[in-house]
Amino acid sequence: MTVLVIGGTGTLGRQIVKTALDEGYSVRCLVRNLRRGSFLKDWGAELVYGDLSLPETIPPSFKGVNIVIDAATVRPTDSYSAEKIDWKGKLALIETAKLAQIKKFISFSTVDAAQNSAIPLLDLKLKLVQALEKSNLNYTVFQCSGFFQGLISQYAIPTLEKQTIWLLGDMYPAAYIDTQDAAKIVIANLKEQSSEKIQNLVGVKNWTPQEIVQICERFSGEQAKISYLPSFLLTILRLILRSLEFTWNIADRLQFSEIKQQNKVVTRTNDNLLTLEQYLQEYFSKILKKLKETSYQQQNTDISFL
Repeated sequence: MTVLVIGGTGTLGRQIVKTALDEGYSVRCLVRNLRRGSFLKDWGAELVYGDLSLPETIPPSFKGVNIVIDAATVRPTDSYSAEKIDWKGKLALIETAKLAQIKKFISFSTVDAAQNSAIPLLDLKLKLVQALEKSNLNYTVFQCSGFFQGLISQYAIPTLEKQTIWLLGDMYPAAYIDTQDAAKIVIANLKEQSSEKIQNLVGVKNWTPQEIVQICERFSGEQAKISYLPSFLLTILRLILRSLEFTWNIADRLQFSEIKQQNKVVTRTNDNLLTLEQYLQEYFSKILKKLKETSYQQQNTDISFL
């Protein structure tokens, strides 16, 4: 059975590709930069050129495909607008999937998207779910809360390097999950006959930013420098960036800080998932070990001028 993965070079997408290959699926990746996706080819995936901003490039990748997993989304640094990628491009995917009679279509959204439709990117994801409902495709939409991998640059590295961690006073807790565990859940869904079209893809516990900082301090042995940013300053910055077309995507991502949690995220209790403590403990142990080795090598290196 052949799986077409869109967004295979992304944080979650690459783990989906690897897990699908490990499970014996034939995997094809739609990529717009073949060189950037070369590591996927090394893993055993087939690479096919395609660009969601160019709908005419999509259909050729569907030949012989049974399942589509769309893990793509616009990046803050992309020159494309979110509407072009996360709406028009995704509509082209759905229409092509219908014509190709795809057996399963998997997409991703955000927990509490319905309560935060004022955020442009989340509004597009809500519209996409509505389009899937009307498509008559067999689909599943996974609602994500956040991934462990994103916490490294946000909390772990600044703690180690004694840099300031900027927080908002009203940031709500999130049920982060490891992308490897998330990918396993997604691929397992391909064999399930569940009638549940919308599913939460979340971890075992909701974490506040302050709790994450405390874990980083405990495992790193360093005291974090925390500063709180007034919400109105972030709003002003977002409005300025939104006034410039080439920074729209950055402005939209900044608005994610304004997400309000309407319902407590239901976490997972029956899955053998990696916990945030385990993930960060492993990360810090590896980093600190490397730092000690580097320091030892520097102290015991004799420089010869012979």
